Amino acid sequence: MEYKNVYFIGIGGIGMSALARYFRFKGYSVSGYDKTETPLTDQLQSEGIDVHYEDNVAFIPKDVESTLVVYTPAIPEDLQELVYVMNGGYTVLKRSRTLGIITKGQKCLAVAGTHGKTTTSTLTAHIIHQSGAGCSAFLGGISRNYGTNLLVSHTPTVVAEADEFDRSFLQLYPEIALITAMDADHLDIYGDLETYRQAFRDFARQVSGTLIIKKGLPISEKDTPAKILTYSFTDMEADFHPENARPDELGYFIYDLKYPGGVIKDLKVGTPGWVNAENSVAAAAICLCHGIDPEKVKEGIGSFEGVKRRLEIHLNTKKISYVDDYAHHPAELASSISSMRDIFPGRKITGIFQPHLYTRTRDFADEFAASLSALDKLILLDIYPAREPAIEGVTSSLIFDKVTAPEKVLLKKEELMAYLEKEDVDVLVTFGAGNVDRFIGPITEMLTERVRKAEQ
Repeated sequence: MEYKNVYFIGIGGIGMSALARYFRFKGYSVSGYDKTETPLTDQLQSEGIDVHYEDNVAFIPKDVESTLVVYTPAIPEDLQELVYVMNGGYTVLKRSRTLGIITKGQKCLAVAGTHGKTTTSTLTAHIIHQSGAGCSAFLGGISRNYGTNLLVSHTPTVVAEADEFDRSFLQLYPEIALITAMDADHLDIYGDLETYRQAFRDFARQVSGTLIIKKGLPISEKDTPAKILTYSFTDMEADFHPENARPDELGYFIYDLKYPGGVIKDLKVGTPGWVNAENSVAAAAICLCHGIDPEKVKEGIGSFEGVKRRLEIHLNTKKISYVDDYAHHPAELASSISSMRDIFPGRKITGIFQPHLYTRTRDFADEFAASLSALDKLILLDIYPAREPAIEGVTSSLIFDKVTAPEKVLLKKEELMAYLEKEDVDVLVTFGAGNVDRFIGPITEMLTERVRKAEQ
């Protein structure tokens, strides 16, 4: 790309910030706008990237010819800065198109799916990096091993999270790809489940070498030129599956990985819960197909520390534990709560859930209620709107009224900390993709102090 400047509209998004870091690494002058200041935007600024929080065209580089503008579809179409660059002669690309251009000409390993893709792609990148083979990686979360969502390497291999939102993943042409799940989501874009699933088949058609799918997904040989292999945590007929899987006393799984080339014995997953064990089978499948040595795969899975906001344990004592998780889809919540039963057997689990998007709440209220009913207690917050205007009649009550958990309470987020101050908790979990993560620090601090006082 013959540019000097790269300007990002929505630079604080997890995918956008990875691209910003990449262009900064490549020597471009990088700057951008975001609506709100966050720890991630603070980190970008500390890395030499200018970020501002006011919708003001004065911040946009004036050298039109040598400036590339990248934007996220999560930004409102009437944002002044977006309107200005669209009408001002700039080269303007969506985030997904930019990632597609970067990965072209490299060996792309892509992870798609309704859930599990962030952990699986991050673990895949970690295994390859730790093995010495090297890769660049554009991740949908912050790796706890590296403290970033971007890995860079001069090796022509790139690991990418293939996001189906806005059909973004159709910009990628992977040599190896994996699909974790095809559960209905983003129906505001796709309309119905079949259209959503067809997008995954369109993605499968773009895979040139090997396509690994979770066994049972509705994709067949006619949908892709690639060789199809399957993985599963529970189906012993899958090409990649665990044998003799068992959790230790802390919920960390140990298993023997059966794969087309043999067996990897006594593989221990570095993060707890069955859902992480399942993701490790998926990542191992990609890495083995990529040619990584089986012992290096075992080492990488064992040394993986996870992804921030994915079953991330902030406090863990026998009396009080606190976990944060990004789950914002009914199937993700069900998996996460089920995994928590492995990690904290016999303990009372209280979940704080902030619904994300009015459309998702409307479309999946029954499914959300069913998943959240597996908690011992639910604290339900107001909907986080993100990019959406309010929809009349759509509130958290649509979910709340149908939840059958033994205890439940509906709160505004402003009331949460005062409520928790008076509440006895055993295992507390925050769930959601909105701004519920702003409570991680205060909750951790409050509960740590409670533990300290109890020990005096």
